[in-house]
Amino acid sequence: MADDDAQGFRAGQTGLIVRVPEAESLVRMWRDRLDPSARAGVPAHVTVLFPFLDAGRIDEGVHAAIGEVLGRHESFDGRFGRCGRFPGVLYLDPEPDTGFRRLTEAIAERWPEHPPFGGQFDDVVLHLTVAQGQEETVLQKAEAALLSGLPVVARVSAVDLLVYDGARWRQRASFPLGWARWRVADDGAGGGLGFSGAALRRRWE
Repeated sequence: MADDDAQGFRAGQTGLIVRVPEAESLVRMWRDRLDPSARAGVPAHVTVLFPFLDAGRIDEGVHAAIGEVLGRHESFDGRFGRCGRFPGVLYLDPEPDTGFRRLTEAIAERWPEHPPFGGQFDDVVLHLTVAQGQEETVLQKAEAALLSGLPVVARVSAVDLLVYDGARWRQRASFPLGWARWRVADDGAGGGLGFSGAALRRRWE
C-alpha cells in the first residue's frame, strides 16, 4: 500500500494490489518489523492503485467494471532482482515494471478521479515496500540481507481489492487477469457464452 504510516489510514479506504507471495519468505521478517502496513494486515505486494474508491461506493457495478478492465490483461511474470530507495524507504524493484504499470494505467484511466497515490507524484515508481520511516543504518542492514535472497520471480495472475476496517486491511475481492480471452461473444443464435466481470469474479472466489 502507500508509503504512509498505518496510523494515517482511515476506515473505508480501499486499494488494489498485486500480492507477491513468492517474496514472503524473504521479506516477511523485515516487513513485520519495519513496515507499519504489514502490521496492519497488508501482505507483500505491489500497489496497483491507492487510494481507490471509498468502500461504500464499491457495489456490484464497480466490481464488474474492475473485472472487465483487469480481465483484458494477460498474466505475467514479475522479477525482483534489486533493491531501491526512497527517503526512509527500502523496496524491491520489479524489472521490468511494464506489466504492473499497465495495470495501474488501466485502472487510473477508468477512474481518473483517483490517480495513483492521490496524484502526489509525476512519475509513479512501482515497487514492493520492505521498510519505511526508518534510519539509514536500519535500511542498509535490511538491504544487505535481502540482496542475498534475490532475485524473486513471481507469477502475477490476479489483482486483489483490500479494504481498511479501522484496524486492519482485509481482502474483499480478487480479480483474475486474462479471463477476457475466454469470453465468447454471443453469435446472435443463442449459442454463445458470456460472462460479466462480476460473475467471473464470483466463480474465482
